[in-house]
Amino acid sequence: MDYQWASSLERTVTDTNNSNTVTRGMRVEAAAQYLPSESDPERGRFIFVYRIRITNDGHRNVQLRRRAWLIIDAKSKREEVRGEGVVGKQPRIAPGETFEYTSYYPLRTDWGTMEGHFNFTFEDGEEFRVDVGRFYMVIAAENVILN
Repeated sequence: MDYQWASSLERTVTDTNNSNTVTRGMRVEAAAQYLPSESDPERGRFIFVYRIRITNDGHRNVQLRRRAWLIIDAKSKREEVRGEGVVGKQPRIAPGETFEYTSYYPLRTDWGTMEGHFNFTFEDGEEFRVDVGRFYMVIAAENVILN
């Protein structure tokens, strides 16, 4: 998939469809937008691009180890996605630094929700969980990436 559209995923985190959660000094902001150029609604394929921004507001270095997502579509179909790192990386994030990535999810309905958590470790090996609050993948005029 072509990621040139990623730069157009600029949304405010105050939007009610987005998420802004803080756990143990780690802030996670999440936002999604509909990508009509890659979608095929007649075949039940709705592509939503999402951006995750993780900021270390704490005082210790951390490393992201794993992710877990719960995606629920408009028909209440649940899917869990788990894996190592994010987009092939396990980033280290120092205090005051931010790591951001963009990915996508193909829904079978025209709206859904996504929420989950990341597992991090401190430099001493202590592991902790950072929540990602529910955010919405929904088709709306202000929520569409135009090419």
